[in-house]
Amino acid sequence: MLVAGLRTPIGTAGHGLADVTVTDLAAPVLASLADRVAPLGLGVDEVMLGNCLGPGGNPARSAALAAGLGPGVPAVTIDRQCGSGLEAVRLAAAAVTAGQATLVLAGGAESPSTAPWRFWPPDRPGGEPVRYTRAPFAPPGFPDPEMGIAADDLAAARGIGRERQDAYAARSHRRALAAASDHRLDAEIVAVKGVSTDERPRPLSTERLARLRPAFRPGGTVTAGNSSGISDGAAAVAVTTAAAARSAGLPALAIRSCAVVAGDPALPGAAAGPAARKAVQQAGLRIGDVGAIEVTEAFAAVALAFVDDLGVADETLCPDGGAIALGHPWGASGAVLLVRLVGRMLSVVPGDRGSGGPEFGLAACAIGGGQGIAMVVQRLDYSGSMVSP
Repeated sequence: MLVAGLRTPIGTAGHGLADVTVTDLAAPVLASLADRVAPLGLGVDEVMLGNCLGPGGNPARSAALAAGLGPGVPAVTIDRQCGSGLEAVRLAAAAVTAGQATLVLAGGAESPSTAPWRFWPPDRPGGEPVRYTRAPFAPPGFPDPEMGIAADDLAAARGIGRERQDAYAARSHRRALAAASDHRLDAEIVAVKGVSTDERPRPLSTERLARLRPAFRPGGTVTAGNSSGISDGAAAVAVTTAAAARSAGLPALAIRSCAVVAGDPALPGAAAGPAARKAVQQAGLRIGDVGAIEVTEAFAAVALAFVDDLGVADETLCPDGGAIALGHPWGASGAVLLVRLVGRMLSVVPGDRGSGGPEFGLAACAIGGGQGIAMVVQRLDYSGSMVSP
């Protein structure tokens, strides 16, 4: 059961959160989340955080200590690239279901701004080291494209044109700005170092987006405007048992299913749709039953391939904007999706029983290397029962 979710503002790399380490991003979220679920009367059994680019040394453990959870709370850092935050929650739910824990704080954190620089060793004695710019997603002999190139290839393969991508990007920014203006995101954000709002959303018309040049290859359709930004941020949710949530009177989302798939590493952006389809089928649902859908908008082409794969209704998908507008802190992004679902499907104020959002929600991520992950959640009533069987 998910009973609460919080996140930092999402900062553009090199800007407002530029000097905040991955530990210092995650710690205030964990501390605030522990306070939020205090009515459970439970100690935190474990912290699980996704991270892709950090300093090593198990940042989740450092963040748990910095959050004041106590030296007796174990923690683990998980890397499934862009799906890391969602994977952390999947593993937390498995631990709770297996009876190995009753309260786990799970999510992710990423700070490209403070990530250490790394180098490959010289290829010969006396040679110069070579800057290590990104992890390999596949071994030699398999395709391993840069993510922007892969998004261009996906757009071409699926017939997703530039105009449609730009329109989707403008939509993401427009919806994020409206959500911020209406204060719909305030309750889920924990201020960090004086930053209390997402930095990236801005008014962008399709006309302005159309003037941008292809970012990754001549003649391509993927631009800086219809892509997500490199971002700093952290997010986490509290995972507990149905009995604990019921006893404390906290609204909750039950995890109905979670699916991981793998496919062509040449088209990693294509995997979110198959993962979502599998998760929805495992939950015994159809996509039309799901009233709240969040997908990581790494690129407009990725989000639109997801739409085309599943036939997703426009009003249900990222209605408050997504990663194109908000940013994409890789290891945290899957958890950001769940925080958004908690905010839309439940009251985020403990003791306030005035929820009434969609009954079913879906979070999905495409992952470098050709993997995808998705999770289906269901809102409970306040007896701890499913709203519908």
